[in-house]
Amino acid sequence: MPDDVAALTARLSSAGFIAAAEEANELLACAGGDLERLESLVGRRLTGEPLAWITRRVSFCGLEIRVDPGVYVPRWHSEPLARRAADRLPATGVAIDLCTGAGAIARTLIAHRPGARVVASDVDERAIACAAANGVEVYRGDLFAPLPRALEGRVDVVIGVVPYVPTPALAMLQRDTFAFESPLAYDGGRDGTDILRRVVRESPTFLRRGGALLLELGGEQAGLLGDDLARLGYVDLAVLRDAESDVRGIEATRA
Repeated sequence: MPDDVAALTARLSSAGFIAAAEEANELLACAGGDLERLESLVGRRLTGEPLAWITRRVSFCGLEIRVDPGVYVPRWHSEPLARRAADRLPATGVAIDLCTGAGAIARTLIAHRPGARVVASDVDERAIACAAANGVEVYRGDLFAPLPRALEGRVDVVIGVVPYVPTPALAMLQRDTFAFESPLAYDGGRDGTDILRRVVRESPTFLRRGGALLLELGGEQAGLLGDDLARLGYVDLAVLRDAESDVRGIEATRA
């Protein structure tokens, strides 16, 4: 087995995969000793197909999340936002996860606050099925539209990893991204804030006073949303950064 790992690691590395050793181990585990299956899996990966679609799983905040082919793959840089949302969610509170995808953030909230109610939404039928398979209470539709009206004014946390890549920047994404994934998961409009602004506008209907809004974003988008947040009565705006000081999200409280 060590020789198999070394050989596959070298093959993936020569093809340009950064985490070649980790991917080699995952592919070998998924193949379960079937060499023909392994070759098929490796062939798919070499085309650029997301590893999570091939192995049907990804690790997120220490949880194993099922990821079906065609569903947006949760990224590691969303983990701090999810953990912060869990910190803001009371033990028996209510949370909404927008554009849930596979349901990774919702599952994280459930794991940290098992007594809370966590609901989610997504427009994609495959994401709905995947999130439901991960144990998430999920509704199909646009942002808040499909969610139960009984939750209005009662929600403690709204979190969303919504599309926020500026349309002109889509061409700069990894070359194989749109060979497999849909621009729908990324395109946030001219400056990337089209859907972010909608969430800011619509969230007060559901958030209680003192409730938290947490959104993933990047670049200068936190500043672009400042006026919208202030006008709608949000306070205590915090810009969330990663270890390299790159902007990863915002947190604000409904006054």
